[in-house]
Amino acid sequence: MTQALSFLIPLLVGSGIYFSPVPAGMDPQGWHLFAIFVATITGLIFKPLPMGAVALVGLAVTVLTGTMKLHPEALSGYGDSVIWLVIYVFFIARGFIKTKLGIRIAYKFVEWFGKSALGMGYSIVATELFIAPFIPSSAARAGGIMYPVVSAISESMGSHPNESTRRKIGAYLHKIAYNGNLITSAMFLTAMAANPMCQSFAATQGIEITWGNWAIAASVPGLCALLFLPLFFYWVFPPTQKRFGHAPELARQKLSEMGSMSSAEWIMTGVFALMLSLWIFGEAYGIGATTTALLGLCLLLATKILTWDDVLNEKEAWHTLIWFAILVTMAKYLQIYGVVAWFSSMVSTLVTGMDWMQAFAVLILIYFYSHYFFASNTSHVSAMYAAFLAVAVSVGAPPLVAALSLGFCSSLFSSMTHYGASASAIFFGSGYIDIGTWWRLGFMISVVNLAIWFGIGGVWWKTVGLW
Repeated sequence: MTQALSFLIPLLVGSGIYFSPVPAGMDPQGWHLFAIFVATITGLIFKPLPMGAVALVGLAVTVLTGTMKLHPEALSGYGDSVIWLVIYVFFIARGFIKTKLGIRIAYKFVEWFGKSALGMGYSIVATELFIAPFIPSSAARAGGIMYPVVSAISESMGSHPNESTRRKIGAYLHKIAYNGNLITSAMFLTAMAANPMCQSFAATQGIEITWGNWAIAASVPGLCALLFLPLFFYWVFPPTQKRFGHAPELARQKLSEMGSMSSAEWIMTGVFALMLSLWIFGEAYGIGATTTALLGLCLLLATKILTWDDVLNEKEAWHTLIWFAILVTMAKYLQIYGVVAWFSSMVSTLVTGMDWMQAFAVLILIYFYSHYFFASNTSHVSAMYAAFLAVAVSVGAPPLVAALSLGFCSSLFSSMTHYGASASAIFFGSGYIDIGTWWRLGFMISVVNLAIWFGIGGVWWKTVGLW
């Protein structure tokens, strides 16, 4: 009975939308794609088939119904550079594991902070805060630096991505690492690729966002959110083992057994240092984050740190490529077919005549939670930021507060789904957290973040004279 329902529910949900009247002003293709997208997401939640299979069924339906052509529309996601950044990161992480450099770094973390799960959680958050201003790609930061380290720490503590041991500490650390990445992305103008887009869109409406006023406005709510994050998950999603009193000594013993770094570790360190340098400075020379990751992968293959079989055997990377590219494609064409524009016009009508604070609260909530229908921060910002900023200013919201608030939300709203950002696909793909738990915890932390950023943050912005 349960299995039958898992097949029927996505079908009924999608059919109910697909065959309902098309809203006035809506492109029928957009409405049909919206129905297929919602049915696909529902299928991913109820899991009548594995995730990749559900996504492929959704893709097939878009083509068979004439909603999208197979080429170039339905398959366009597989050419998206962000998708390939995610995939390259999986392969590079394999290099950290294979050379045991990741394990060495993990043992160092455990040696310094490993007496408690909470201590390790805070060490991950502190590392994210330190590197965020210098690496303008949240995906590169999460996947290229934090993911290999967190995975290695989890493995070294005997927590593996399987039902019996993942809750020991691995699931807890992966959830902290991902959400810490989102918070630090919101704290600095240079920490996430879509932030400068927000700056540019605000400038067209006469609002000046600088690195300084962004950082000042984000400093207090961001630090409060980072401080609260490990505690929050410690309460609502606790590791089954909280104390590791023997862990630092064990880590020192393991490091001693490993001895000095091998030539493979040194090569991996050199490649990583080059990648880190290019992630920080490469954009100025036309070298993007994805190109940097591709270069790193090619160097690891050329130096035989990785073999081609290593690449072929990285099943989770290829699995992620299938489902993530399809969701990115659907989300992209929801915008192209006018679904997002229709939605924005409905919102504008909704807040007409409201007090500015009430209207602004409604706008923030809708902007934030509409990210359920996006698979990229950048696409969400490009589709909705300017329109929502214009409406917020028109109802009387302080322009700079409105511009910065929407900018902060443009990172924080990715907490909710496993496809909300490229970094989410990386951490979800590790296998430590099932989809139902990811969505449940994602919604919970979204409420916490909104409360901190617009509660404590609102008081701070008043104090520094932003409104």
